[in-house]
Amino acid sequence: MTRVKSTSYDDIKYEIDGPAAIITINRPERFNAFRGRTVEELVWAFRAAWADPKVQAVILTATGEKAFCTGGDVKQRAETGDYGPTESGMFEIGYLHKLIRDIPKPVIAAVNGVAVGGGHVLQVLCDVSIASETARFGQAGPKVGSFDAGFGTAYLARVVGEKKAREIWFWCRMYDAQEAERMGLVNKVVPSENLLDEAKTWAREVAEKSPTAIRFLKQSFNADTDHQAGLSNLAMSALDLFTASPEGLEGAAAFAEKRKPDFNSYANWH
Repeated sequence: MTRVKSTSYDDIKYEIDGPAAIITINRPERFNAFRGRTVEELVWAFRAAWADPKVQAVILTATGEKAFCTGGDVKQRAETGDYGPTESGMFEIGYLHKLIRDIPKPVIAAVNGVAVGGGHVLQVLCDVSIASETARFGQAGPKVGSFDAGFGTAYLARVVGEKKAREIWFWCRMYDAQEAERMGLVNKVVPSENLLDEAKTWAREVAEKSPTAIRFLKQSFNADTDHQAGLSNLAMSALDLFTASPEGLEGAAAFAEKRKPDFNSYANWH
């Protein structure tokens, strides 16, 4: 149980505020990108929130105002070829995705800045999202030699529709908070200084409702898309192979070297 204390975490912060567990990604020097250790600590924190009967909702946010999360730490991947060491010896991003869905309590994303790549997938998977006026959203996988062919695509299409989801992934454009709200990607946009207070208000309000009813409702919503977990497993296996390929390595190297990647030699459609 020592892991529930904020002092036991390196990459995140965990605290209880009334009925809410607040999980904060705390790597502002890397724009809150996650490495293996970050993902492992997020798993610990969500499991702690699940086990705590006093917690009725979870708020997922990040330190600073620049970035909510920019996805996997591409610099780490370029330096070591992976996302760094973990206690389990595994990079458990797929398990984290399922945990956000399966925890029988509402998960509120408080998006304080840029949510891109794997960071964008995290906020998509939360039950509701509240965004700062300065937040921006998008995918970057095809730009850096990566992809999420699981929940990050299939579930995104359920949220914003097939056409918009394909636009988001194929063109890797960025969208401001107001446009994200219009497409149904976020539930509400508030001034930056009000973001966490607004998320706490939503947490207190849902905590007044029947926890058993909320649990069954969340499981019912998830039932329609639970088959996408199979796609997620397949996608993660494919991504492991792809990121180690010359094409995947070129994307990571170009990002680290701050240059445009050269994917032309890999355009073999046969």
